[in-house]
Amino acid sequence: MNFSGFRPKNYQEKVPETKKATMVPPNHASTPGLIDPFGRAVTYLRVSVTDRCDFRCVYCMSENMTFLPKRDLLTLEELDRLCSAFVAKGVRKLRITGGEPLVRKNILWLFQALSRHLEAGALDELTLTTNGSQLAKYAADLKACGVERINISMDTLDPVKFQAITRWGDLRTVLDGMDAAQRAGLKIKINAVALKGVNENEIDDLIRFAHGRGADLTLIETMPLGDIDGDRTDQYLPLSIVRARLLDHWTLEDIPYRTGGPARYATVKETGGRLGFITPMTHNFCESCNRVRLTCTGTLYMCLGQDDAADLRAPLRACADDTLLYEAIDAAIARKPKGHDFIIDRTTRKPAVARHMSVTGG
Repeated sequence: MNFSGFRPKNYQEKVPETKKATMVPPNHASTPGLIDPFGRAVTYLRVSVTDRCDFRCVYCMSENMTFLPKRDLLTLEELDRLCSAFVAKGVRKLRITGGEPLVRKNILWLFQALSRHLEAGALDELTLTTNGSQLAKYAADLKACGVERINISMDTLDPVKFQAITRWGDLRTVLDGMDAAQRAGLKIKINAVALKGVNENEIDDLIRFAHGRGADLTLIETMPLGDIDGDRTDQYLPLSIVRARLLDHWTLEDIPYRTGGPARYATVKETGGRLGFITPMTHNFCESCNRVRLTCTGTLYMCLGQDDAADLRAPLRACADDTLLYEAIDAAIARKPKGHDFIIDRTTRKPAVARHMSVTGG
């Protein structure tokens, strides 16, 4: 497949294509892994390639968002170099996120470039989280780039309610995208944010739908990130309550299955499918955190729920080799905190963290 059409306009090829496909990151063998102050190995990097999205989900952002100027974003070549530096430092899993990552112009170039690390054995998995709106167009190409599984965000099976939650989304488009992904051979996990009074009575239907398609389902508690033009106290639904309700209809058996993220899984005996729970509010999962998040401007957040961050754009652009970049990454990991301090503030109604999820990467 020819991906030449996906090159950034300012891309200057530094390595012949025949060599680039098998190139191992520099100093890969000699560069030590990333160990934080609490002895946790950082092996998972989530990379936001854009803060833009073609949806405006009510728990994620306000309807009238002001996005970053395109000139502030890292180029795709810079994102490739940053990701490659983390791979050289021991990261084994890359997840491309947004915003909606597939609305970034020429995004397939980045997937194709990063796939060389899969081929070289330096990377175990290259994947993405998407709202599904662009999958009908890109699913087959993603598979060709070495992507084996994806996460699709979908909170309801009701078309009217779906549009109300996403403000701009169309359920049929997402379902068509899901069909295209499965035809391409991509494994799917559906992510659903549990919202009180919105979809709390649809969890059973979502289980049947996901497992009927051979997909996993993961339920997520809403997180206090950014101003959403609404009241999160009205949205918040503890998954401890959801799980207790599910036990009235389903038999859940906890299993040790992990995908590298924070979800804890159970098997639903009646369907044979997997059901995940991500509980940043009711059960802090920080003791096993192996993740850091890189924004589309080159800012590294060592914790989703903390404001401390490291600027990687400056050392990236300061010199042609990665010496300064490696030093900046090491310094950032050395101050990774023990955990987050998420809380739904019922007094001030203010978010725990001012930035939106789309800024950090969903």
